[in-house]
Amino acid sequence: MRICIFEDRRTADLEPLTLTRPASDLLCGLDSLAAKQERYFAAEVVGYLCRPLLADVLRERDTASPANDPAWLRTAPTVLVNSRWLPPAPAGLRLAPGTRRLFASGPSIGTCGDELAFAVLDPRRLQTIAPSTVEDALQDMRQALPSREVGGRMVSRPWDLIALNAEQLEADFAALSRDAEIGLHPAAITLAGPVDRLFVHPSAKIEPMVMVDATKGPVWIGADAIIKAFTRLEGPCAIGAGTHLMGANIRAGTTLGPQCRIGGEVECTIVQGFANKYHEGFLGHSYLGEWVNLAAGTTTGDLRFDYQPISVKIGCDSVPTGCQKLGSIIGDHVRTGLSVLLDCGTTIGAFASLMPTGQFAPREVASFARIGPKGLSERVELSAVLKGSAAAMQRRGRELTPALEKLYCAIAGPETAKILPLNPLEELRKSA
Repeated sequence: MRICIFEDRRTADLEPLTLTRPASDLLCGLDSLAAKQERYFAAEVVGYLCRPLLADVLRERDTASPANDPAWLRTAPTVLVNSRWLPPAPAGLRLAPGTRRLFASGPSIGTCGDELAFAVLDPRRLQTIAPSTVEDALQDMRQALPSREVGGRMVSRPWDLIALNAEQLEADFAALSRDAEIGLHPAAITLAGPVDRLFVHPSAKIEPMVMVDATKGPVWIGADAIIKAFTRLEGPCAIGAGTHLMGANIRAGTTLGPQCRIGGEVECTIVQGFANKYHEGFLGHSYLGEWVNLAAGTTTGDLRFDYQPISVKIGCDSVPTGCQKLGSIIGDHVRTGLSVLLDCGTTIGAFASLMPTGQFAPREVASFARIGPKGLSERVELSAVLKGSAAAMQRRGRELTPALEKLYCAIAGPETAKILPLNPLEELRKSA
């Protein structure tokens, strides 16, 4: 079966995380939305319809996955899948009910609530589909084609992924683990809870005096992970391939992507991958993009003192989240200085840098902004920023490719115009 994952306009509501990736790359549970969509349809080939700059990145990443390729799209019946759709958990790796018969009854629409989750289309109808027209074309087809409710969830905001992460960890563990792979663990681990709720990849290295608590959920430790002494893991949680834990306290609902370096306390948080949080400091109910570096003592608040639901500042609006606990949403390549304090409901754009000020950082920080004791910096040396990012990526065996550099420069263009002068006092002096 062929699927093509497309972006709709509401992908922008998942920024800053989707500034640098398609929504389908976002993690929830053990893997990405795209991986769950592939499993749901038992997809043999996966293509993409997305922003042109992202298409270049996807082509560099995987030449076998067509991106914005109309000729490929129109050669055979294809399921167009909304990148924000989180499918219902299937039983193991079996096909979801009805997917084998998707094409048997002709073109149709799958809905999730009042939103379009996927469309099963023949080559004739695919003739009208292009990256710039896909959403409008599908809405027109929705009026004419038979539709059915397919379940799952539509991810509307980053905090949806955080709230759903624990239950997705449970579902993915059941779907992806096999009886022969679970239950065996090194003698170094002290395990509380059922032995069949722990998966340790044979290549993972675990030092003595590591505690795993699987009483409330499964624990997954991926390939080549390194777990240092005095680390505590509380399920449900997942430790990605190549991630190192240095005496960390990883609490329930946490997913750490590949090649992270994590210490301190982390609770109910998703880290996309390649992030550094070596030292002490609390990180709770947050979502971090890739290549984030949180310096020693950086701490996120995730609960209001009056226990009221948390809102998030987006431009001039205050968006209610309905969450009693919500930390920070942090874009790619963000860096903080020592002991930076992040209030609950903070959003930080890609490539932003925050230095300590002795008080909470602003609750909304634009991409490429520089926050320090004197407020917001006016100037961004883009070449220096990209050089530093390239060096960080090389340390993990990754490369700042031409397509990534082009994408990052495009993000910098409109965002740097939003950066304000150093502080309000400086504005007063200039106007005097």
